[in-house]
Parts: sequence; C-alpha cells; structure tokens
Amino acid sequence: MSLSFVPPTPLGYFATLVQSDEQFPLLEAAATLAQDEYPELDVQQVLGDVDQLLARIKRRLPADSAPLQRLRLLNQFFYRDLSFAGNVNNFYDPDNSYLNVLLKRRNGIPISLAVLWMELAQGIGLQARGVGFPGHFMVKVTLPRGQVVIDPMNGQSLGREELFERLEPFKLRSGLLDEFEVPLGLYLQAETPRNIIARMLRNLKEIYRSQNDWNRLVPVLDRLIILLPESWSEYRDRGLALAEQGLTREALLDLEIYLTQARDALDVDTIAERVANLRMA
Repeated sequence: MSLSFVPPTPLGYFATLVQSDEQFPLLEAAATLAQDEYPELDVQQVLGDVDQLLARIKRRLPADSAPLQRLRLLNQFFYRDLSFAGNVNNFYDPDNSYLNVLLKRRNGIPISLAVLWMELAQGIGLQARGVGFPGHFMVKVTLPRGQVVIDPMNGQSLGREELFERLEPFKLRSGLLDEFEVPLGLYLQAETPRNIIARMLRNLKEIYRSQNDWNRLVPVLDRLIILLPESWSEYRDRGLALAEQGLTREALLDLEIYLTQARDALDVDTIAERVANLRMA
C-alpha cells in the first residue's frame, strides 16, 4: 500500500513554526506571511535566496575582522551595494511586509528590512537584536565597546539625542509628561521573535482594516490567533471581520470567546449588543 504525503496548509505550516519560543525560526516564520497573498510561494526558495546573500557577504569578510568592521561591511553590502531601502513613497503597501517581494524590489518598511538585516548580521557573527521602538522598529548590535542602535531603513546609527527626538511624537500622543520621564533603555529592550512576527502581522492588520478588506484581514487574524492564542482582542476583531463577510455563525463563535475571556474590557457592552443583533439576523 502506497502512502501519499499531504503537505500542511500554509496556516498549519505557520503553526508548527511558532509553537516554541526556544526554537522559533524568525526568518522562516516571517517568510510564510506572504503565503496568504502569494499561495504558490516557495518559502524554501526565499530562505535559499537569503543564504546566497549571506554567502556573498561572508566572501568579503577577512577572517580576523573585528565586530565593528563586520558591521560596516554589512551596511555597505546591504544598503549601498544591494540598495535595500525604506519604501518611503508607498509606506502602506502590504507588499512591504512580504520578504519575497522585499528581496526582489529591495524596498520595505523598518521591520521587514530589520528581519532580513538581522539574519545576515547574525550569520556573520554579530550580536543583533530587534527593538520594538515606538512607531519605528529598530535593531541594536552589541559591540565590545558598547551598543549601537541602527535605523533599518537606511543603516544610520542613532545617538541618544536622535533617539529622544524620535520619541517626542510618541510621548506627546501618550501624554507622557517630563516629570514622568521614562529611561531611554526601556524603549530599547530586545524584542522576542514572537513579538516581531506579531508586530508584522499587526501592521498588515491595520492596512487591511483601514481598507475594509475583510477577505485579506481574516487570514492575518487567523495567524495572530495562532501566534498569540490568549490575545482575546484578536478574536473580537476576527469575529467582527467575519460578520462583515456575512459569516454569522463563525463570527458568533469568536465574539462569544471574547465576551467570556475579556469580561473587564471597556467594549464588552458594545460587543454583547453586536452579538445579540447577529443572533436575531
């Protein structure tokens, strides 16, 4: 009797990647996000393309190069030779979040550029981590003489004054007054791979929600719920998106989970009313 292999669905594949925080393949998980938009995507080809870039930069590195020299060579290779850059002309294009597209057109947003840059940095022995800086994802590299914070849009190294300046809009929006000054270091904590993928998905979520593109929004929320199974607001948002598609039964399942698990949320009365209306529809 012959046994046939049934490949996992894109969502099932994603679920296997993000099970464990100890064994979390950031690059591969990020590459799979494009499968919702590009169903025929070969994720292994994307990983192979990145391996080829890594092999190219390794050939340029002297065997005894110091960490600072490696960092400079990486930025030369990534931003100047390959011309990776931020897509400032179309920042909210969903394709900016997809690594397969980023590798082809070499334009992206801070977090997608950072994921690719960090893979190369770690591949040449640099201690590089992602930083969930408010409003603009950053990377940081630990060098023998200290830490360097880098803007992944252009490779610029940012000093304390520049970082404080970039924080000002966030602090104004958040009502953080000077007498409640938060140490800069708290904004420069390394992000976990799980949180990086969540931030990438939430970028896509906001784009699709702002466009009322429910067909594309729901798969993003499917992934967020797999990634963060106790983030109850994602169930709420998926339920509302499903309701917009006329999928009442599926919407009710999600909204009822939210009402059960998030009893202290400020919008429970509003969601309960929506559930009542859906049941009567």
